[in-house]
Amino acid sequence: MTKARIRMLLAATVIGLGASVAHAENPMVGGAAMYEDKNIVENAVNSKDHTTLVAAVQAAGLVDTLSGAGPFTVFAPTNEAFAALPAGTIDTLLKPENKDQLTKVLTCHVVAAEAMSSAVAKMIADDGGEHDVTTVGGCVLKAKEDMGKITLTDETGGVATVTIADVKQSNGVIHVIDKVLLPKS
Repeated sequence: MTKARIRMLLAATVIGLGASVAHAENPMVGGAAMYEDKNIVENAVNSKDHTTLVAAVQAAGLVDTLSGAGPFTVFAPTNEAFAALPAGTIDTLLKPENKDQLTKVLTCHVVAAEAMSSAVAKMIADDGGEHDVTTVGGCVLKAKEDMGKITLTDETGGVATVTIADVKQSNGVIHVIDKVLLPKS
């Protein structure tokens, strides 16, 4: 079998996996229903798994932005993802004097487009297995597919896996991830 044929089969499989998720009803996130007619912030505040993210968005002054028209794709780290950062990191970032640094970290999780997992999977396949994703914060994430899941490698080499994909919002989509994506220092 040729490499081109293998890539076509892989792309079809990945796209098929993403498409089956994309057409399902919105999944529950953090024990809460996610509503397509509510914006990113209105839904995120109801997720018990995203209280740290919500607090960080508030501290950075990004509530109005993420409540805006969009469209946005947000890679939303869970509380566990934030807790895995070195001790004291969250407390330090939440201090008013570190607002710029916090904003940079958070905007490295936001893309100024609606990108459902099937579209991301297609871009990965079209680009030969890795697709660069440029965020609102100017970070470049490397999107890949690994055993049917989309992964994102940040500028420090950290790898986050999308654990819940395609949570539709009125102003975009949320993909829940298991690591905080960090910009290069």
